[in-house]
Amino acid sequence: MKKLFILPVLIVTFISISEAQVGKLFPDMTAETVQDKVINLPKDCNGKFTLIGLAYSKKSEADLATWLVPVYNTFIYKPEKPGLFDSFAYDVNVFIIPMFTGVKAAAQGTAKKMAAKDLDERLHGNLLFYKGDLKPYKEALDFENKDVPYFFLLDESGKIVYATSGAYSEKKMDLIEDEIVK
Repeated sequence: MKKLFILPVLIVTFISISEAQVGKLFPDMTAETVQDKVINLPKDCNGKFTLIGLAYSKKSEADLATWLVPVYNTFIYKPEKPGLFDSFAYDVNVFIIPMFTGVKAAAQGTAKKMAAKDLDERLHGNLLFYKGDLKPYKEALDFENKDVPYFFLLDESGKIVYATSGAYSEKKMDLIEDEIVK
């Protein structure tokens, strides 16, 4: 009987955590691109929808990696030759942000150098590096599980309109796209 009670409580808790941030402004964050350009979120989102992925542990990398190709194909890729359906393309900012905090902050410079060397140059502006305190973001964004990445879709004013965590799924992407086209 206890097991039957615990499952609904866990489901409700997960739903409330992922929706707790919706309606709030994304907290101010300063991060840097691979080329050391400073980006202030959400201020520098230029009145556009913005998808932000945050990860703050090595264990979250596997789930984060599941998002990269679908996000690139949906929001970043621009064909070299204009096509018939180009007018249907999204005009969305995308930022993937590894967070270097505590003793891991010292590794930020090395990670940035590796990204500059190994990452496709077209993606340099989409990868931001945050170095600093984690606590204000954990509190403001209600993320506690360091083993998963967190994704936030901001509207044109910087307000969170959708939040999710974990590995990519088509359902999550559909919900993101639904928010953008509302």
